[in-house]
Amino acid sequence: MYLALDASKIVETCRALHEQVCERFPGSGLSRVAGELHSVSTHAAETGAWLARPQYWLRGLSIIAIVAIICVVIGVFLSIDAEPRFTNFADFLQASEAAINEIVFLSVAIFFFVTLENRMKRRKALDAIHVLRSLAHIIDMHQLTKDPERILSGTPAPEDGPRRPQTPFELIRYLDACSDLLALISKIAALYVQNFNDPVTLAAVNEVEALTNGLSRTIWQKIMILDRILAGAANSATRKETVQPGLAITPPA
Repeated sequence: MYLALDASKIVETCRALHEQVCERFPGSGLSRVAGELHSVSTHAAETGAWLARPQYWLRGLSIIAIVAIICVVIGVFLSIDAEPRFTNFADFLQASEAAINEIVFLSVAIFFFVTLENRMKRRKALDAIHVLRSLAHIIDMHQLTKDPERILSGTPAPEDGPRRPQTPFELIRYLDACSDLLALISKIAALYVQNFNDPVTLAAVNEVEALTNGLSRTIWQKIMILDRILAGAANSATRKETVQPGLAITPPA
């Protein structure tokens, strides 16, 4: 049953898309971004597997530290006079406040070691998600410079530099590749929380998915505009080529 993302399939899809972009737009900036995303997807598969595995060595260190804290507390408690003497109520309140403060500090220390593994995993996941967020903005910068008006007006692209879209069809393929890259970014982000149930990391992944969805909608607006313009131009050319005999004018005799 298909209940989980397959990291190997995502890596393979990133590789195939990278080859496709390199074939259609060799030497372009988008091809380099696609290659970087392929590399990130490989590391993401390893990171996702690491996040899913229990870190027993870290759990062992935390248990040792907690046991040591408890032993110290028991030792201090046993060394205290078992019959405390309070001359007045103020001394009792002062002793109670000191005891409560010690209990709070010890609880914080124990909580620190209990959550140490989760916080280490969270930090690694958030660093990886930050890379994905940066890649999404880089892809958006590439599509921002691809103006449909320049392509439709026939303005020639600079001869120097990498291969750029020259026709509306090529521009649609370029924008479609940008949308596919953004979709893969959201899937890679989902790998980090697939087997790591952390609310903070899940919120960060949701933000990346919202970002990529918003950028993809902008790209598809450009694609729809190009489709409408191309469809209108095709209909106009068809009407001009259609012969209408009933409208012919017979010259006078």
